[in-house]
Amino acid sequence: MAITSSAKKALRASKKKRVFNLRSKAAIEKNIKAFRKLVLAKNKVEATKLVPVIYQALDKAVKTGYIKANAGSRSKSRVMKALAKIA
Repeated sequence: MAITSSAKKALRASKKKRVFNLRSKAAIEKNIKAFRKLVLAKNKVEATKLVPVIYQALDKAVKTGYIKANAGSRSKSRVMKALAKIA
């Protein structure tokens, strides 16, 4: 357990950041999982509707520092590549 006051403050901050990171992770994973199911089912219309939601979640994660910029760009690229493969 933290002893010094600065360590206690760091622990409080860490707990708050953890909540935001978990929310960010859930938003990304939930939407990408749904997108992948739609891609496998070859449902292009519904998958296309989900793209802006995924982009928003990824951009917010990059902005808040949850993931790095190139990781966000790579994920967005893979989403569009998967969407393009649907005939």
